[in-house]
Amino acid sequence: MIGVLLGNVSQRAQSLLYRVSLTMKPQVVFVLGGPGAGKGTQCSKIVENYSYTHLSAGDLLRAERAREGSESGQLIDNYIKEGKIVPVEITINLLKKAMEETMQKDDKKFRFLIDGFPRNEDNLTGWNTVMDGKADVKFVLFFDCSNEVCIDRCLERGKSSGRTDDNRESLEKRIQTYLQSTRPIIDLYEKLGKVRTVDASRSLDKVFADVKAVLDKEG
Repeated sequence: MIGVLLGNVSQRAQSLLYRVSLTMKPQVVFVLGGPGAGKGTQCSKIVENYSYTHLSAGDLLRAERAREGSESGQLIDNYIKEGKIVPVEITINLLKKAMEETMQKDDKKFRFLIDGFPRNEDNLTGWNTVMDGKADVKFVLFFDCSNEVCIDRCLERGKSSGRTDDNRESLEKRIQTYLQSTRPIIDLYEKLGKVRTVDASRSLDKVFADVKAVLDKEG
């Protein structure tokens, strides 16, 4: 009798844990900074040392575009071929799907770094519309770096990266876009008390020491 009761309690406990894992919201950190600020490099270091999953909106779009038989991939391809911006809802739904799939595989993986997003007001509006109540944005991790240091880093990277936009003319345009479109988003989160700024102009290890301090404090 006692064994049956204990078995029932155990089943109910497992059922409850399963429901909790289904209802747990993704914990999101937006990672922002200018081109060459070291966002991708630092995200890799964070993933090595903490239980975060790194998601890049650009990478997800490229992967979906290349996925055979994908309706969204076909849409993305059409927009890019026509030189148009991919609708933000597509990008956000890809982020949402990636988070859900990660959490289904491992319910301990509910923390996400979303790299280079939101880039502009349209991105942020779309996120708030699609993800309202479905994810918690903990804070923005802002890699602050002077324009000249960013340009120098990208020019150095361009010697081996093969990226066609790692040249001074393209970089200056990208930095202007960043200043006009992304900095206002950072300023908005700053007013909400949700920006953690790291001086990204220093060496990789010194920058990561500051990143660790932020993550250890935030939990």
